Amino acid sequence: MCLTGLDYFSTLGYQPAIAALAAGVLAPLATVVLVIVTLAGALPVYKRVARESHRGAGSIAMLERLLPRWWGKLFVLALLGFAATDFMITITLSAADASAHVIENPFAPAFLHGQNIGITLVFIALLAAVFLRGFKEAIGIAVVLVAVYLGLNVVVVGTALAHAIGAPLQVNDWWTALTTSHGNPIMIVAIALLVFPRLALGLSGFETGVAVMPQIKGRPGDTDANPAGRIAGAHKLLTTAALIMSAFLITSSLATIILIPAAEFQSGGKADGRALAYLAHALLGEGFGTVYDISTIAILWFAGASAMAGLLNLVPRYLPRFGMAPSWAAAVRPLVLVFTVIAIIITLVFKADVNAQGGAYATGVLVLITSAAVAVTLSAKRKGERGKIIGFAIVSLAFIYTTVANSIERPDGLKIAALFIMGIIVVSFLSRIRRAFELRATYVRLDDAAAEYVAAADTETLRIIAHDPKHDDAGAYRRKLEQAGIDNRLGDRGKVMFMEVIIDDSSDFETALEVTGVQRHGYRILQLHASNVPNATAAVLLHVRDVTGLIPHIYFRWTEGNPLLNMAKFLFLGEGEIAPVTREVLREAEPELTQRPWVHVG
Repeated sequence: MCLTGLDYFSTLGYQPAIAALAAGVLAPLATVVLVIVTLAGALPVYKRVARESHRGAGSIAMLERLLPRWWGKLFVLALLGFAATDFMITITLSAADASAHVIENPFAPAFLHGQNIGITLVFIALLAAVFLRGFKEAIGIAVVLVAVYLGLNVVVVGTALAHAIGAPLQVNDWWTALTTSHGNPIMIVAIALLVFPRLALGLSGFETGVAVMPQIKGRPGDTDANPAGRIAGAHKLLTTAALIMSAFLITSSLATIILIPAAEFQSGGKADGRALAYLAHALLGEGFGTVYDISTIAILWFAGASAMAGLLNLVPRYLPRFGMAPSWAAAVRPLVLVFTVIAIIITLVFKADVNAQGGAYATGVLVLITSAAVAVTLSAKRKGERGKIIGFAIVSLAFIYTTVANSIERPDGLKIAALFIMGIIVVSFLSRIRRAFELRATYVRLDDAAAEYVAAADTETLRIIAHDPKHDDAGAYRRKLEQAGIDNRLGDRGKVMFMEVIIDDSSDFETALEVTGVQRHGYRILQLHASNVPNATAAVLLHVRDVTGLIPHIYFRWTEGNPLLNMAKFLFLGEGEIAPVTREVLREAEPELTQRPWVHVG
């Protein structure tokens, strides 16, 4: 829960101030709406995600399974862009808020005042230095930081509420301002609903909550397919964290809006981005306030570390499997440098302003939660759970509205996410093209019939004819055999085999190749399912060479059509320019010419 809390609970450092600035006297009511959405919407959604994606991959993995082929992968790449926005803004916003706590502390040296950007960049640089040296998430450190931080917040919020109760005049002033400015109760509720999207960054911890599931021990009877204990533990984690955060959100919002003058929430005010810290200093003295500042700075900085670790885990988790990771993506240090440069640019663009980055942060958070709601709705539909379909659909619509409203009002997050998405897609496809000539087979296995066909082949030359499985009449095989025999003088046709590659999902990069021996019209056929023809053919030829000790010969016909169009068909559909690509894959996989299978084209 404390690993989750690094992201989730640390938002208390700036959430009350952002809520007050965004909603004014309506902040407590808008926060109540946020809590209702948290407990009745996000919590049930992520409990379902925990049950169906229990390896820590979260809702993105669910959508990857539910939306296969190229459109699904493009959708996943887009979600990775929003996830990158979420994590990157977590780093920059947390560092910016930590710098605000440093500067506003009464014991801070005078020369630090007005140096928000510089201090924020120092925090980001320190974060990068830690990861460049080597970083492992320390659960023990997270527990200490979160426990101390929440304990201090209990003291601050409890003291603030006691002061509010003891000062009924201030409560009356807030209530009068609320009812006078916004009229009847129906209008107040309506405006609170409209303002709610600005507070949505208070939902930030749910995706992190399912990401830490592998840390949950579970029960002795858990299996990999059904870790019931781990899932139950994740449900407790999510529920406990949501209840704790909901209580803090409501009480902190009420206390800050009643006790802090509105002018202090504005840019440059003493409560700007640090409302609870303002109360800690004002109500409990400078000594306690300084301890609270140190605790807040520590958890905000460590929240940035957690976000950086999330990025370093997220990129290698998906892109290499898609064939869309450059060679340096597996190395931590180059990625850290890239993310650090991006964080510096974001800090300079937003001038280390906490409030200005709130919209971008909320966009990343909301898109991930919306995608989770859509994923569980699709899952319920696939399983025919009618009642849950309706409930999750309503939650999805609520989050879609919130996401759209936030994006329209504060488009910065959408712009940053669009840049991330564009960068990910461009780099991904360039990488996929660069890796196009790899074997791309996790393994090759011949069934008994296929192994028998291979073993019965000529003791000197093993000849295979490539054949399109869509043409399976006897005449097609006879013509292919005659054409190959005329063009290549095959000799004894009884010892020749056909190979047929059936394309399943061409968007997959690596596949396991199960080769089946098939008899059709008296011809022996090696048949397999794969994501593309050339790479799968090359992998099977090399495997046959290894198990027989013979150098196979494969026979193709030239592909008709425009070569560039055929190459595009190969990259996206797994077909197209088959013969030359097969030869190139073999050349890269086997540099030794005398050990390389032969490719004949007629």
